[in-house]
Amino acid sequence: MGFAIIAPPTQTKKWEIEFNKQAPNEDLLIGYETENPEEIECVLVWGHPKGSLEKFKNLKLIFSMGAGVDHILNDETIPKNIPISRIVDPQMAFSMTNYILMAVLNYQRCWYDFQDSQRKGHWAQFEFDEKILSIGILGIGHLGMDAADAFHRLGFKVSGYSNSPKKTIFPSFHGNQFEDFLADINVLVCTVPLTPKTKGLLNFELFCKLNYPTYLVNVSRGGVHIERDIVRAIDEGKLTGAFLDVFEKEPLPKDSPLWQNPKIKITPHIASLTYAKESIRQALENFRRVKQGNKLLNEVNRQNMY
Repeated sequence: MGFAIIAPPTQTKKWEIEFNKQAPNEDLLIGYETENPEEIECVLVWGHPKGSLEKFKNLKLIFSMGAGVDHILNDETIPKNIPISRIVDPQMAFSMTNYILMAVLNYQRCWYDFQDSQRKGHWAQFEFDEKILSIGILGIGHLGMDAADAFHRLGFKVSGYSNSPKKTIFPSFHGNQFEDFLADINVLVCTVPLTPKTKGLLNFELFCKLNYPTYLVNVSRGGVHIERDIVRAIDEGKLTGAFLDVFEKEPLPKDSPLWQNPKIKITPHIASLTYAKESIRQALENFRRVKQGNKLLNEVNRQNMY
């Protein structure tokens, strides 16, 4: 049997080292160029070029090295019968939750105002009050739920929204209750997967449904938001600002107006990182399950796209 890793160079190096530790006797192809594509039965991918898996005619498993799978499902050259699984790692939830906490707490405690005061050499004691927040988590799956629970435990008012009912320790909404969810929040944290239903979801029309000027945090996918609408909503006071880890085009083009907008904070898609040890372990375990005909861990539902 043969495995292949198809991903950007930085991730590939870490995953290759870990793969060789856990499966030293397995053959591993780096990239997709090979004279023997029929030997590859399992691919571990992140951002693979569309069509690059087509040559692997004996493929039995595609493993996403990230929580999202839109990069796989958008490749129409992949046969529908090949199972897809994705990494679900408590450490990823730990990283994502800490990132979201950081983004929201910096806003809540007026950190950017104090930074500005420091640059000016100004002692701004008692000039900026911590904000009273009502936090809405849009998408309470594995990652969103962990963040919402953390806010709840810290004593923040928090609510969540998902397509289907979820058992939560905080108020939650689902289905046709979306506008009810939006009605009472002033921080909107987006953790939904990218699907046809969520593409462009964070748009000006949605921002106009917010009852209060709202701070936006998007850690899902760039395709879920419309950047020009975010800028417009900030200019018109619908949004008080935004903290963005994902973008319509990545890397974010140098001429993007987001770079210089003082009310928009940017990080380069690093909110939740993939940890090599657990990712490789799950990939190898799932391939063993495929070979034995057993149920996969975290198998992707193609119709739901997650």
